[in-house]
Amino acid sequence: MRLLGNILWLILGGLFLSLGWAVIGLLLCVSIVGIPLGLQAFKMAELTLTPFGRTVIYRGGVGSMLANVVWVVLVGWWMAIGYVGAGLANCITIVGIPFGIQSFKMAKLALWPFGADIVSVR
Repeated sequence: MRLLGNILWLILGGLFLSLGWAVIGLLLCVSIVGIPLGLQAFKMAELTLTPFGRTVIYRGGVGSMLANVVWVVLVGWWMAIGYVGAGLANCITIVGIPFGIQSFKMAKLALWPFGADIVSVR
């Protein structure tokens, strides 16, 4: 089921969204100040490429929390709203519910990315 879900995800736009995150990450990594933000964009690209069979684990400390507060104020809140909107739109049909759940997972990561690790579910 994971393989089929990931293939459908890629075909229906996940590949382009992941490439977009990767390009944003590259642009952010041009300056030294943007490198931490670029690394978070790469994390989003990784989860966006194949979200089925993966989960997000939070292990952050005080530094991650402070960075997340800045992230939420600058960009996190509107990115999370976009993913929640996409998740709600996907959940309108029964077939779209698994894709909506993946969008909600990405909304959580978009809101609070520092200190988060993406791991495979066994």
